[in-house]
Amino acid sequence: MLALDIDSQNDFFSGAGGFPEASTYHHPQSHGFFAHLVKRPGPDGKRRMVQRSHRISSLAQVIDSADARLDNYISQAEFLKPNRRVVNIARLNLNFVDLDLYHVDPDRERFTDTRQMAGAVRIFCYDEHIPQPSITAYSGCGLHIKYLTGTLPRQALPRWNAVQRRLVELFAPFGADPRAKDASRVLRLMGTTNTKTGEIVRVLDVEQENGKPKVYDFEYLALEILETDRGTIERARAEREAKAARRAGLKVIEGGRSAGNTGGLRKLSPMRLNWDRLEDLRKLAELRGWTKNGIPKGHRETYLFWSANFMLSSGATHPGQMFYEVEALAREVCPALIPEVRHALSTVYRKGLAHVAGERVEFNGKKHSPLYTPKNQTLIDQFFITRDEERQLQTIISEAEAAERHRKRDEVKRRSAGAVERSAYVESAEMKRAEARLLRANGMKQREIAEAMGVSLRSVKDYLKSDT
Repeated sequence: MLALDIDSQNDFFSGAGGFPEASTYHHPQSHGFFAHLVKRPGPDGKRRMVQRSHRISSLAQVIDSADARLDNYISQAEFLKPNRRVVNIARLNLNFVDLDLYHVDPDRERFTDTRQMAGAVRIFCYDEHIPQPSITAYSGCGLHIKYLTGTLPRQALPRWNAVQRRLVELFAPFGADPRAKDASRVLRLMGTTNTKTGEIVRVLDVEQENGKPKVYDFEYLALEILETDRGTIERARAEREAKAARRAGLKVIEGGRSAGNTGGLRKLSPMRLNWDRLEDLRKLAELRGWTKNGIPKGHRETYLFWSANFMLSSGATHPGQMFYEVEALAREVCPALIPEVRHALSTVYRKGLAHVAGERVEFNGKKHSPLYTPKNQTLIDQFFITRDEERQLQTIISEAEAAERHRKRDEVKRRSAGAVERSAYVESAEMKRAEARLLRANGMKQREIAEAMGVSLRSVKDYLKSDT
């Protein structure tokens, strides 16, 4: 009955090629690029992958001209440059999981047809209280499930990655592929052929809202998938720190890190912090003109070293892709360094392998990732970052700049709470003093003046002091 319901209610993409499905997460009006891959037979008869990047505005033309008899793939994210690397991510418009059903049941005895596949996913999500996928598609042998989220900026990548990892865990019973969760991933294009099975890649099920595939608010989806939100995480962390302090006989000072001795730095998750530091290094390269004129000697190896370290620490990439991502960065500032990348970053690569393997090093009684965790001042010193440059960075800032930002945030809070600047306060007091004097000149007594102005009798006496 469920399979019949799915067939009858989800005809949204029926009879259409790949453009309608792809246009739900690639909006042709957007600026940037998407990648299209085709596996074509070469002169020797072997099939080879050919990749091309296209402007998003040409999405319809590229898909319409694709040979549907071949294996076609399309990137799920959008990119700033015609280069499908995480460091070039522009926007993220959906979360996805690649379900390899053959890993679960090589004979596929559990699924006699594609309707049962989609029905099994729908029932599983209902039973496990997981939001229903916006789109469930047949890849020719397995399933692609997609959660449309609307447009997310590149800054959201660490949190987007967290949702991806959790989705792979949740859908492990369906053979979720842990290798197919990165932001630069390509998935099969609807309406084309999986040449291994001869099956057509197609949409099976659509969770509709107002006649269209459902688009989730990303924060809502993250809350449901991660089973907690950022506020809950922060409160739980604060409670653990408070308990530890009480056990040690220490006094807990209210106000958190911003009110303590951190110079006004706001606490970020480690993955978000490392991604922001990578963004800061790229911003620094832009400010100094390195992206146009090339990075000078003395900064080249240091720049790539820390970039690779922060890429791995943020979870934006893994060791298997690290060299390719760093080479993409090297093209921005020093193409001549590309041949040296693998040798120069061998230490970071080894530490990255240890990091993803779960190895930890102990320091001062705490366990840390084997990757490097530099202090801000270390980076400021190594790159000779000036105060003017600091003001344009997010996280690589000195204690003085952090304190200044904290002062400004505090000032905004005071104003929103009703506080006024000293000059405005003085001006208001002078106006009230003049009003009180005028009312007194008209013969009103002090108590009557207080009632007329809506202030206390004491205030009126202060306003009239110079007249007595």
